[in-house]
Amino acid sequence: MKDKVIVIVGPTAVGKTKMSVELSKRFNGEVINGDSMQVYKGLNIGTAKITEDEKEGIVHHLFDICRPEEAYTVADYQKDARKCIKEIQLRKKYPIVVGGTGLYIKAALYNYQFTEVKANEVLRQKFLKMASKKGPDFLHQHLQSLSPDTAQTIHPHNIQRVIRALEKAYSNDGKGDKSNDPNRLEPLFDITVIGLTMDRELLYSRINDRVDQMIKKGLLDEAKDLYDLNIRDSQAARAIGYKELFLYFDGECSLDEAINLLKRNSRRYAKRQFTWFKHQMDVNWFNMDRAIQNFSHKVDEVVLFLEKQGLQPL
Repeated sequence: MKDKVIVIVGPTAVGKTKMSVELSKRFNGEVINGDSMQVYKGLNIGTAKITEDEKEGIVHHLFDICRPEEAYTVADYQKDARKCIKEIQLRKKYPIVVGGTGLYIKAALYNYQFTEVKANEVLRQKFLKMASKKGPDFLHQHLQSLSPDTAQTIHPHNIQRVIRALEKAYSNDGKGDKSNDPNRLEPLFDITVIGLTMDRELLYSRINDRVDQMIKKGLLDEAKDLYDLNIRDSQAARAIGYKELFLYFDGECSLDEAINLLKRNSRRYAKRQFTWFKHQMDVNWFNMDRAIQNFSHKVDEVVLFLEKQGLQPL
């Protein structure tokens, strides 16, 4: 019998963090971070990282485990998350993985394999020809369909980086890495995936409001601290919420323009997150439109569903 793991996914600003705490209280759980940027120390406001008060005494894992200048890969996360899951289960508690970085979560929970892929000149020439005929945006969209989290860190017109990322997504014969075919991956645990969704216009409004609140809470100073580290090529510095403000610090745009760009990129990322989870994982979706007024009622609905899946609340 595989051990049960609760997973909470969905787009940014939909309520995943609050839901994870409530379910942890109901089911004696511990939370495991499933966001690729919340592993970094100092990236608090811009990543909407949970605060100590918001944790309400629930144990949380894989937050603040790296310095911004350090590289932390999906393979690192896979190893660390699986270790956390096993340790939590040994304590007879439920692991609750929560976040919006789909590839990280899938790599941890499924028999996802990492393979070293050498540069393939034939494949590279194919992509160069594709970019020449259809434009760099088309090539970037192709990468986005294969690896949305990687795509969001690369500018569409940086063709060389896009191609290198595509090479990693394909096997040497150019037909794709069949070992990670979504139809062939098997879960390593007894997984129940809870997906939170929301009317798109309502979600976009919440994202815009969240960005405004981030600015009021001091995001500008937080981003400036990261900017001053001079680590522009690091994964942390490419995070949404920081890279847009870097343009302002560089004098390439006004503060209002940077904030509007941040809102736009956050909305677009939310759309990509929903699309990824919809096609890549078996998700049980719960609409959060009315949860804004009555969150506890939505929690009760999710708890009832989990009870029907065999989970025993406290």
